[in-house]
Amino acid sequence: MSRLQADRLYKVFGRRPDEAVRKLESGTGRDELRGEGTTAAVIDASFTVEPGHIFVVMGLSGSGKSTLLRMLNGLLEPTSGRVLFDGEDLTALSDRELRAVRSRKISMVFQHFALFPHRSVLENAGYGLEVQGVPRAEREKRAAEALELTGLAGWEKSWPDELSGGMQQRVGLARALATDADLLLMDESFSALDPLIRRDMQDQLLELQKRLKKTIVFITHDLNEAMRLGDSIAVMRDGEIVQQGTAEDILITPANDYVASFTKDVDRTRVLTAASMMTDPDRPDADSCGCETVTPDTGFADLCAVSARVPHAVAVKDTKGKLVGVVPQSRLIGFLGEYAEAPLACDAAPDNKAVASA
Repeated sequence: MSRLQADRLYKVFGRRPDEAVRKLESGTGRDELRGEGTTAAVIDASFTVEPGHIFVVMGLSGSGKSTLLRMLNGLLEPTSGRVLFDGEDLTALSDRELRAVRSRKISMVFQHFALFPHRSVLENAGYGLEVQGVPRAEREKRAAEALELTGLAGWEKSWPDELSGGMQQRVGLARALATDADLLLMDESFSALDPLIRRDMQDQLLELQKRLKKTIVFITHDLNEAMRLGDSIAVMRDGEIVQQGTAEDILITPANDYVASFTKDVDRTRVLTAASMMTDPDRPDADSCGCETVTPDTGFADLCAVSARVPHAVAVKDTKGKLVGVVPQSRLIGFLGEYAEAPLACDAAPDNKAVASA
């Protein structure tokens, strides 16, 4: 399993890009450079994607996220910085060596499917293997296995225009999986789909990830999607990564007003867990003997339901039964705050009388 590292990546378009990087490093602003005919698309981006994790890069259009993705597999050469994958510096490879890495170790899933209309579903799924020179019998076998993984068994002989948008995107995902690449790069891969199909594809990706444990970089402009998919998330603005962390990190402690503006519309009940809300276990109201308890990964809705049934803070225990924290009822309501659309099974009243039920 392979780790991906981006080390101080810059991508500058226009006149004298190397000089522009030096100016950026010394504090010159992006807008000032634009006035000189230079566009800084990515500025000093650094991150690490652990093996088997999904790393989501999110931001609005023009934030630099797609440019960043294309530097990761060498489709764009960084103006400065390095990309390390599996211990190898991709930015130091020759064009031939880079093509070999892309054909065997890195696969890309595009936003608009990128299927060949004159090839069958099976042939599309096996295209990456064909580029590698894999014999026909083997590539058809592996392509069929990938199609089965993505729920398309039985559609091998169909043509792309006979499939729905969601099914076409599954073919694109199967093509990436068929090569057995260690790294998947997914550029707004679900954004062209209808909301219900999009959620179905998110479910599909998460289910596949449980089984395959790929290293994935996923680009999106949708924070709800980022929080649903990402083991860790990077938020970009104007070419810079302004915050990195887990979904809970970004939701609970946004780095600035820009990040906070994204989080205000997020359904917090789908993200928050007992671990993110618990406080010091040494509280006088943390009576954990003989009462209901929760685990650190208990979700918000279940936590509220337990809170409604006990007259004190909810005790949080780890898998060994050790008390690791407590969640006061007032804290539950405080975390949801103005985003609540329905009453909570929580109690913020001083007399611990339940004021709402789940």
